[in-house]
Amino acid sequence: MTTTDPELAADGVPRGQAVLDELVELLTLEQLEVNLFRGVSPPRSPTRVFGGQVAGQALVAAGRTVPEDRSVHSLHGYFIRPGDPRVPIVYETERVRDGRSFTTRRVLAIQHGEAIFSLAASFQVAQDGLEHSEPMPSGIPEPESLSDLGGRVAAGKGSGWLVNFPRPLDVRFVDEPVWAAERVASHEPLRAWMRADGTLPDDRLLHVCLLTYASDLTLLGAVVARHDMNSTQVQMASLDHAMWFHQPFRADEWFLYECYSPAASGGRGLAEGRFYSADGRLIASTMQEGLVRLPRASS
Repeated sequence: MTTTDPELAADGVPRGQAVLDELVELLTLEQLEVNLFRGVSPPRSPTRVFGGQVAGQALVAAGRTVPEDRSVHSLHGYFIRPGDPRVPIVYETERVRDGRSFTTRRVLAIQHGEAIFSLAASFQVAQDGLEHSEPMPSGIPEPESLSDLGGRVAAGKGSGWLVNFPRPLDVRFVDEPVWAAERVASHEPLRAWMRADGTLPDDRLLHVCLLTYASDLTLLGAVVARHDMNSTQVQMASLDHAMWFHQPFRADEWFLYECYSPAASGGRGLAEGRFYSADGRLIASTMQEGLVRLPRASS
């Protein structure tokens, strides 16, 4: 683990290269056997393992069994049980298929002898083909013109779960976050600039894993954003998660994350997200359904 002192954000929460290095180390995983890996959670964690962490670690476990000439192009995961951050997670990888162009892997994350998360990931050899994509939305403020998360909290602009533990990503909301008291319901997407808060090694899989980690930070908040209520008033948990990677990118360079919820019902909400590089390329897409429960009425 790095011994560099972490930088403190304006609200006193650790951030910067040292915190990013700790996340990179968490994503490295310990190899126990040919297809068996073990990961841990950071010392300062929420009461349950962050979904982006377990998804990122599972993807690392899959990628460690794949030839280097193949990059991940999609993943599909199910969150089965809450993870315990005090206990290591064992990742069991199944080598489903190694074809000429595609490689398929399945990973099961296990704690206390039970599955907490399952992942299916597909990797592909680089190939040429048709190309098109949706353009980046116009009129978005530059990230440097926006306050970082710590600055917002220090200025008294509310607090949410994102501010309670060290931040390896620099997050700058374009709109008011869902936990802000002044936010009102909107049909507009929820947008934020993000980047790894430091420099990452030149490892394609690591950059994809960092984007996977980032994808779970604000996505489900888009469900609440369509209603006049604060996110702290509802119980939210990820149920399933899918991502598709379209273009090469670096996770330590600014990317815009746009999240929108097309539907919610039955105590669940569906959210879709798009990632754009700073130069306007659509680099990845994601979908997630999550548990979104209203507080129980007092008797």
